[in-house]
Amino acid sequence: MNWSSRRLHTGDEFRAVTRGGVRSARSHVVVHLALLTQGDEAPRVGFVVSKKIGNAVVRNRVTRRLREIVRPRLAALPPGAAIVVRALPGIDDQPFSELEHDVDSALAAAQRKLARRGKRVR
Repeated sequence: MNWSSRRLHTGDEFRAVTRGGVRSARSHVVVHLALLTQGDEAPRVGFVVSKKIGNAVVRNRVTRRLREIVRPRLAALPPGAAIVVRALPGIDDQPFSELEHDVDSALAAAQRKLARRGKRVR
């Protein structure tokens, strides 16, 4: 998969998803989900891993783990969907299986909220 075409690149894109979409939080992760107006695009994703998580090595490891969790789930999202996954402190201590469960649960809840809301942003 070419991640460059699947990434959110600009701050405006991140803001559109976080402010205009729905949010679902779990113990170590928050998932923001929105349907952008360009509905013919493949689903896109962005990750927010702040310095509160740890040093650069820890932040990169957390990002890689989240990327591997999200990668197979992108195919199930509708065209034009955009996700921002924000890591919360303590995520680096989570076992991969628990982190995977948190992301699945948060993403499913966000999809239910978005289905009820049913509007596009931007």
